[in-house]
Amino acid sequence: MDYGTFPGGVLLVGVDKDIVLEKAYGYKSLYPAKEENSTDTIYDLASLTKVVATTPAIMKLLEEGEVRLWDPVKRFLPEFSTGEKQNIRIFHLLTHTSGLPPYSNAWRYTKDPIELKEELLKIELSYQTGTNIVYSCLNFILLRYIIEKITDLPFDRFVREAIFTSLGMNDTSFLPKDISRVAPTCERDGKILRGEPDDELAYYQGGISGNAGLFSTAKDLYIYARSYINPDYYIFSPYTIELFTKEHVSFGEEKKGLGWMIKSLNSSCGDLFSEKSFGHTGFTGTSLWIDPVKKLIVIFLSNRTHLSRKVGEYDKTSEMIIEFRPRLHNLIVASIFK
Repeated sequence: MDYGTFPGGVLLVGVDKDIVLEKAYGYKSLYPAKEENSTDTIYDLASLTKVVATTPAIMKLLEEGEVRLWDPVKRFLPEFSTGEKQNIRIFHLLTHTSGLPPYSNAWRYTKDPIELKEELLKIELSYQTGTNIVYSCLNFILLRYIIEKITDLPFDRFVREAIFTSLGMNDTSFLPKDISRVAPTCERDGKILRGEPDDELAYYQGGISGNAGLFSTAKDLYIYARSYINPDYYIFSPYTIELFTKEHVSFGEEKKGLGWMIKSLNSSCGDLFSEKSFGHTGFTGTSLWIDPVKKLIVIFLSNRTHLSRKVGEYDKTSEMIIEFRPRLHNLIVASIFK
């Protein structure tokens, strides 16, 4: 906070059975007025949406026999029936090996959700499927479209009923209603975003997307994370959990599970988490890491984009939080397991 990385944050450290530490720091808002932070602050999760909403939705459909990892995307989205796009499988979307580019500027040209979806479905590959890991929000936007096609339900309703309600995650949703508890992020279209996603593609899709847009609290994320390491709270088969949280692909120092990042030398979980650890980060300043060996969960939520948000330009708080996260996790592990 002193360095201006974020205005404040919520840190939660837990094990498989209980919360060890839950503490709020600093402010949730600095402008137009200062508001002190609290542990029940609702944060824009950004890309944690990928593993808290989209990934478990696919896990659910896999267990119900509605989808397989090797199903071609063209089976669900006809726009992927031509050229090299027809080789993309669900597996490639989950592991960021599809060949799709990292992001799209289509939101600059159309603000209509239907037109934006049409543009996103037209995007061509930037490299050959399966030959590299290129982290792409487009992969998880497509997974959202596939989930809706299979279930014939709006994405937000399906994940609420299938995941959040089942676990009692009462403060987790897209477009949260209790705006007073939400930590604001950047300014867009002449207003400070509060309860609407910081991510452009999610924002212009009406606030609901597979790559970003979910809001939650640290406590709700603990409830979710605990269901991966404590059998008393499982909502998935242990075989499904093992499949999605183990390493499937690696290029250089980067390792991917299905949806999840897997611990590597340069992971944001630092140096002391076990090699089987899995987690994810979010652009707004959020992170969630789970160590199934140590039975440890670390959640840190912040709204760094409330201080710094420049599209296509140098973003100092982005670099600073990348430095901060692994140091935080090292400190926690060393403190708990002395």
